[in-house]
Amino acid sequence: MTKTFPILLSFCIASLAAAPVFADDYTAVSNTAMSVTGDISMDDFSIDFQNGESLAFSDLVADHFLVDGRRVPASVYRVAEPADPVLENGNQLCGNGDVSYVATWGDGAGMTAVAVFAGSRAPKSSDQMCASYSYQD
Repeated sequence: MTKTFPILLSFCIASLAAAPVFADDYTAVSNTAMSVTGDISMDDFSIDFQNGESLAFSDLVADHFLVDGRRVPASVYRVAEPADPVLENGNQLCGNGDVSYVATWGDGAGMTAVAVFAGSRAPKSSDQMCASYSYQD
C-alpha cells in the first residue's frame, strides 16, 4: 500500500460527508395548494415555495402527530423565524398570524399533506392548524 492511499481514502470519506442534501419536490394538487403555495420543495431544513419565498426550520419537534384523531408518523418542524409570507396570487401561507410550526405527513398513496400553525406551542394535532395543503410526491 502506498503512502497516498490513506490520504486519498481520507479525501473520499470527507467528500462524502460534505455531500449536499437535496430537497424533495412536491406538486400542488389541492385547490388551496395550487392557489396559495404552488409546487414546493422541502427537506429537514426548510420549505421553498413556487414564488421563491421560503421558511427555514430550526429543529424537528415531533415525529408523530394527530390527524383527525388518529396518530400518524409525521414531521413537525419549528420555524426559525416565524412569518406569514405572501405567496401565489397575493395569498398568505396562514393568513392568521406568523407561521411558527409546519407539519407534514403521508396522506395516502403518493400524497403528502402539509399543515401550518401560528402560536408559540408546538401543535399536537391537525385541529390547531391555520391552513393545510395537499401535494403529490
